[in-house]
Amino acid sequence: MQGVAELFPVSSLGHSVLLPAVVGGSWARDLNVRTPESPYLAFIVGLHVATAIALIVYFWRDWLRIVRGLVTSIGRREVRTSDQRLAWLLVLATIPVGLAGLLLEHWFRTTLSRPVPTAIFLACNGLVLIAAENLRRREGGVDTEYVDERVSGPESDARLAKQLSTGRAVFVGSAQILALAPGISRSGITMVGGMLRGLSREDAARFSFLLATPVILAAGALKLGDLTGPLGDGIRGQVLLGSLLSGVGAYLSVRFLTRYFAHRSLRPFGGYCLVAAAGCLVWFAIR
Repeated sequence: MQGVAELFPVSSLGHSVLLPAVVGGSWARDLNVRTPESPYLAFIVGLHVATAIALIVYFWRDWLRIVRGLVTSIGRREVRTSDQRLAWLLVLATIPVGLAGLLLEHWFRTTLSRPVPTAIFLACNGLVLIAAENLRRREGGVDTEYVDERVSGPESDARLAKQLSTGRAVFVGSAQILALAPGISRSGITMVGGMLRGLSREDAARFSFLLATPVILAAGALKLGDLTGPLGDGIRGQVLLGSLLSGVGAYLSVRFLTRYFAHRSLRPFGGYCLVAAAGCLVWFAIR
């Protein structure tokens, strides 16, 4: 679930909160991210790191160019090539959510990571995805301006670096702050931000996946130490197995989505979020 829901625009954290609540019983009691020193949170951290690693594996050629561009830019004190520019755009776009995560993550998790608020945020996520597609259609957006089997490569880097100004990149990166709320999808909200700033859907998806990699990896690395302490006692084997499945799910998901968004819209995901949220709210009300 983590590997798929992190990249599909349906919120992995939202599903991690809602699924145990829907099942109830020991699931709802034991799998609660709001619990102080929660082993479940440590488990989820391991799955997130595996997701980030899967993204690095899939985009490894792109990351080699980007990292090389950043190193040469710093060493030569220049920003001339598309790789150098894209590297700095990713760095600058990551800063807002990095700061917000350090300052607000605990508050978002302990205050908002309850089933009912999460279901409401999931519904809001669905509305945002559908609204973005409707706005795109009204403005005459073209679903596919080109066909790129992998939405990757030097040409894609050059296109992103050319289309994104610093302000636009920071705007898209700042949209990730909203994804601190469970139910708001990181990939979905950054895609919407990119589309609102003039990117095609497929370019918005690719920038979203590149942007998510350092954020997920850094957030996981900060808490990965929990798994080596008492919070990891008794669950390390489960974390390894879950991480393997999460990594495989993420790799297959990004492979599918980079092709999917070259031709199709966000509406099905928006519809799913609305139906899932409504179903959860009804279930919580009648149970």
